[in-house]
Amino acid sequence: MSETTTAAASGGGVTYQSVDSSYFEKRGLRRYAGVASLWALGVGAVISGHFSGWNFGLGVGGWGGMLIATVFIAIMYLGLTFSIAEMSPALPHTGAAYSFARSTMGPWGGFITGLCENVEYVITPAVIVFFIGSYLGSIFGTSESFQPVYWIGGYIVFVGLNVVGVELSFKVTLVVTLLALACLVGFWFSAIPNMDFTRWALNIGVGADGAPVELAEGGGSFLPFGLHGALAAMPFAVWLFLAIEQLPLAAEESVDPKRDMPRGIILGIITLIISAFMILLLNASIAKGAFALSTSGEPLLDGFRAIYGDGIAKILALIAVIGLIASFHTIIFAQGRQIYSLSRAGYFPRALSITHGTRKTPHLAMVAGAVVALIVMCVIWYGVANSAAIIGGTLLNMAVFGAMISYIMQALSFILLRKKFPQIARPYKSPFGVVGAVLTMLIALVTIYFQLSDPVYRAGVIGVAIWFAVGIIYFALVGRHKLVLSPEEEFARSKGTAEYKSL
Repeated sequence: MSETTTAAASGGGVTYQSVDSSYFEKRGLRRYAGVASLWALGVGAVISGHFSGWNFGLGVGGWGGMLIATVFIAIMYLGLTFSIAEMSPALPHTGAAYSFARSTMGPWGGFITGLCENVEYVITPAVIVFFIGSYLGSIFGTSESFQPVYWIGGYIVFVGLNVVGVELSFKVTLVVTLLALACLVGFWFSAIPNMDFTRWALNIGVGADGAPVELAEGGGSFLPFGLHGALAAMPFAVWLFLAIEQLPLAAEESVDPKRDMPRGIILGIITLIISAFMILLLNASIAKGAFALSTSGEPLLDGFRAIYGDGIAKILALIAVIGLIASFHTIIFAQGRQIYSLSRAGYFPRALSITHGTRKTPHLAMVAGAVVALIVMCVIWYGVANSAAIIGGTLLNMAVFGAMISYIMQALSFILLRKKFPQIARPYKSPFGVVGAVLTMLIALVTIYFQLSDPVYRAGVIGVAIWFAVGIIYFALVGRHKLVLSPEEEFARSKGTAEYKSL
């Protein structure tokens, strides 16, 4: 039977096309995830940020500035995750952020939100596989020119694991997340007897030119760069929590999303907040201290080296790679579901939402996301600068910028959903309510401002702008005329009266 038949109802500048049952039969998913799997999916997606990335904030804010930045960002993520914990069981669709915005801001609002999240979930695994390549290059002594081989190999292995089946995906996610947390806990217990907070965490001063300088004996200011430095460190603190919001993308593969989704995401953010503050305190409080960590590409490994020496550095590096693998694997999962949901509804080319005939995984969406990420990485690597610092910084900044806009849109969706759809069933209600959503928006806006104030971040913003331009042109010319009444679209068009039906 043909997938597409005649044009259906139009409105808001978009056109829906009728599809027969075979359309959704080719796009089926399989339910498997419970609370433990969802917790692992959320924590695993973020955990690499506790191994590397966050530490660059020490160079702009000092330890105290980074602490304040982490508190602000933790508040933003609490507001966001509790808002999502309310919205996701009320709208248990794979679309997640796109679905929330589509229901409250129409097709264009849904598409723009989905496009922001698309940048985050395509680029974030690229950042992580870049760090994996850096670690593996150090372990095996390969040249910098060999890095793209690690990137391609990483994508082949972990896209492959995600394609095999949702059961294997979640089992691998649980195992690598537990191993990554075990690595972090092992570091905490190793660091506590060796910590000297005043000597090492406070060893950053300010030079005559305003740049950070090392204080040989420590004892520096809590806020060497003042409150401005603390605010400037916020984009780096994001890396301690980035991607926890991906959990609703697994809604249609969750056994009971209305019960398990809020539990999984709340347990996840609590785990990450504890780990974030532990790593911030302990990693900086041992030799070589905050100053050295502020420019390190492998801060956790540097901490292990300070405690155990260089003799077992390669073994320790392999341990550190576990955390990167946990996030890489889980965000590839999210990337596939995010592309799948927009494609199934017609916003992206529909072929990308076809799932594997027997595995019932969105294999085409995951492969497409991987190919786009590798193209972006290679363009920067070969066309802009063959420099680890530039490619890592540019990719990270693109991911964070896309995420911040997505958070603003999701928080706004929460507020509008309460206003426009007060009648829908809400199995869970956020204790922070509208106040939490407003704080999320305000902190995200401040973070964006300080991203734009940093010249390194501007390159990433330009990249995101190009991404948005291509996506919007496609949707304006093609996508908006090919929409399909997927579960997200059915709910939105019925103004919340349509009962969710699993496909």
